Amino acid sequence: MFNAENVKLGIAPIAWTNDDMPELGRENTFEQCVSEAALAGFAGTEVGSKFPKDAAVLKKALDLRGLEIASAWFSSFLTTKPYEETEAEFIRHRDFLSAMGARVVVVSEQGHSIQGQNIAVFEGKYVLDDAAWKLLAAGLNKLGALAREKGMKLVFHHHMGTVVQTTEEIDKLLGLTDENLVYLLYDTGHLVYSGENPELILKKYVNRIKHVHLKDIRPAMRDKVKQESLSFLKGVRLGAFTVPGDGCIDFVPLFKILADHQYEGWLLVEAEQDPAKANPLEYALKARAYLKTQLGF
Repeated sequence: MFNAENVKLGIAPIAWTNDDMPELGRENTFEQCVSEAALAGFAGTEVGSKFPKDAAVLKKALDLRGLEIASAWFSSFLTTKPYEETEAEFIRHRDFLSAMGARVVVVSEQGHSIQGQNIAVFEGKYVLDDAAWKLLAAGLNKLGALAREKGMKLVFHHHMGTVVQTTEEIDKLLGLTDENLVYLLYDTGHLVYSGENPELILKKYVNRIKHVHLKDIRPAMRDKVKQESLSFLKGVRLGAFTVPGDGCIDFVPLFKILADHQYEGWLLVEAEQDPAKANPLEYALKARAYLKTQLGF
């Protein structure tokens, strides 16, 4: 299906410790996270809050375990703060990732985001006006140019509770931004959670997708969040997300579309759960076994 030389399989540290809710997995160390990610058979990870901030220290720890850094989350505030504030932080973030050998920078717009607030995620989502859309697009184009200076790509993360969540909003963002500067992070779980069609989005933007997050959905928990007007973080605690193969998403046609279009880059398992309920190593092994069955490597 895929050319295994051009596609790498990774897993995000959020299964071990949740950066938005640090009490989830507080007991799990950086060393445990990366050791178990390697033990489960993954080639890399993204950067979590417990990871060393010194690139040389982090690289040594990863080299010992045969791991690489795929990317790391960056919060932009292009719709609520002066552009210069986001740019300064972005440059520091970009340079760290570049030193770690990452080729993409994950960016999520957190201006007006409710993902970390105790607000109903479906009813309380903010909708940008035209002026804010122009601010967001212009800022992302500038950040994308800064990423390109280091031979990297900015990949935008559509996300529940943020201003870019729905199909309409993804269309708007990609229509307003430069296709040579702003790319898409494709996240299966956030699309299905929101009620979007992940296959439709993938077919439409496959050539602009340069990073992939694989997460599955437990539909009963997602429905509970919607019916009871719960927050995004409450949904995480309830177990709305899980690893590929453990929920309702059919990944086979999605993998086929990516493979047919010669996707190159990371396929990264990212399934935030409460590690006290979902043992991180157990679920990492479960995800890796599922991927091997579907992909052949």
